Amino acid sequence: MAEEGPRIIEHVNKSLNWNCYDTRWIPNSAKFAAIGYYARGSGTIQVYSLKQGGVELVAEKENKDHMFKCCTFDHCSADERRLATGGMNGSLCVWDLEKMASPIYNVRAHEDIIHSIDGCGSEFGPPELVTASRDGCVKVYDIRQKDKPVVTLEPEEGEKSRECWAVAFGNSYNDSERVLACGYDNGDLKMFDMRTNTLRFETNVKNGICSLQFDRNNIQMNKLLCTTLGGKFMVFDTRTLHPDKGFAFLKDESGDGTLWCGKHLPQDRDTFMIGGGSGQCRLFKYQYPTQRRRGEPPEGVPGTVNLLAKASLSTQPIHGWDWNKSKTGLAVCTAFDQSLRVIIVTRLKV
Repeated sequence: MAEEGPRIIEHVNKSLNWNCYDTRWIPNSAKFAAIGYYARGSGTIQVYSLKQGGVELVAEKENKDHMFKCCTFDHCSADERRLATGGMNGSLCVWDLEKMASPIYNVRAHEDIIHSIDGCGSEFGPPELVTASRDGCVKVYDIRQKDKPVVTLEPEEGEKSRECWAVAFGNSYNDSERVLACGYDNGDLKMFDMRTNTLRFETNVKNGICSLQFDRNNIQMNKLLCTTLGGKFMVFDTRTLHPDKGFAFLKDESGDGTLWCGKHLPQDRDTFMIGGGSGQCRLFKYQYPTQRRRGEPPEGVPGTVNLLAKASLSTQPIHGWDWNKSKTGLAVCTAFDQSLRVIIVTRLKV
């Protein structure tokens, strides 16, 4: 009998009376934070705990100043558990979830919506947050320094109408190395070396970039996952940069509608989940080629992907996904149907 593969199981479906835009597991816990906004125009941060086959709301902060769009814990250690949020009004805040009366860090990073946020520095280098906005700017903040960004990447004169939709830190394997990947609404993908403050790589993937994630941000660059509006995703092999051809990549165009998010499994950097516009999620496994580089100067050789499992979770797009770093196969996701879902993926080989 053939061995069965992974299964994607909806464990909890929590209906909400507000619009949820993003969610993250609180490190080293069975709790997660969800952020978004009420129809009355106020933002909300809600903390839920797994309990007896369901979830229980254990804390909430309603924020009348602005609504929330995106969030991360990746700038801080697992013990600190400080949630960084990007707001609809361009505000960047950091919250102590035990004392949510007011943020412990608050700066007006942009004049428009923050579409995407990422953090780095929990293991190596300074604790930094990067934000991407509708205004086209990308800004990096060291949260030990108030008010002003340490890096600002602005669109050039002829690109003022461009929006940046996705950002991701990577290559932070020691205290000096770090890169930043940025994805734009016109399909531009740019990678900057933060140590030398130079453009390291750029290409255009033909469709607006919805999400970016390195398979690990605290190792030497290995792979970069990119999802797009056009139902396709790419996996770039970022170990070998050819001077003319750039990074090798594979492209999968089997998606149905916008691919809103792509997230690697923390326990296995070659397994990742794609959230789609049809409400379907798909689990893939990356397979490396027998030889990852060839020629002189060397160029990368892309691998392949195998579909491990898929499931239709909603009639609306799955736009947010987060894996639990402590419990393999446990995840939480958000959709535009005003529901939070706790997902269990079984039979994962890690």
